Amino acid sequence: MYATERQQLIEHLVATEGRVVVVELARRFGVTTETVRRDLDQLESAGAVRRVHGGAVARTRVSTAEASLAERTLRSSDAKLAIAARALDAMPAAFEGSVYIDAGTTTAAIAHLLAQRPAGAHPLEVVTHSMTVAHLLAGAPALSLTAIGGRVRGLTAAAVGAQTVDTVSRLRPDIAFIGTNGLSTGFGLSTPDPDEAAVKRAIIRAARRTFVVADAEKFDAELLVSFGDLADIDVFVTDAAPPRELSEALQAADAEVWIA
Repeated sequence: MYATERQQLIEHLVATEGRVVVVELARRFGVTTETVRRDLDQLESAGAVRRVHGGAVARTRVSTAEASLAERTLRSSDAKLAIAARALDAMPAAFEGSVYIDAGTTTAAIAHLLAQRPAGAHPLEVVTHSMTVAHLLAGAPALSLTAIGGRVRGLTAAAVGAQTVDTVSRLRPDIAFIGTNGLSTGFGLSTPDPDEAAVKRAIIRAARRTFVVADAEKFDAELLVSFGDLADIDVFVTDAAPPRELSEALQAADAEVWIA
């Protein structure tokens, strides 16, 4: 096989699987690991992949990459609604208490479904620092809404900063629904922005139970800032079974996994 053909196959694998490992590629193509590393170097120089320890990932998985709220809303919308519906199994009809809803498109799907609660349902206290979530729930029946202020990031419509973190730290919600940009065995929960990471960290510390909601696109992704360990997760709600290594790590961390 010519180097060009091999590199095209590697680029395809990265695009479809999100990550490739040098040792596995060498075994697959019957070449040395040095040959594979040269292939990856050339692909990175061409802008096709990003080199990481032991292999390469898609360019979209760079540690600071962050799509806008509008762009993320269009991605996997059916999966996010399914995840949201499954996550709300944590709140049966008789549930009474308080809920914190993080910023993000999957958490916004939860808010969308909560807004449809019947008027006769048990009253619910909802807190959020997401302007999008607050807009979805404003005036919804059978719930009381508190919106936490701060400096609003235009990219995510989330309030951030010391004021936001301080306010969150003074709460004790029964359940928190947290979004994440990445979930991996070694790096835990991660996001590109340090300010958003600080708010998410405060939510996890405040909540009695933490539900992390994320689609399969987030598996094994590692963004710039870690805001929590796998052990911080009480329940992980997603749309597909995690890869074996991640699944075993979640189990070892005593985190439940709910598949939508």
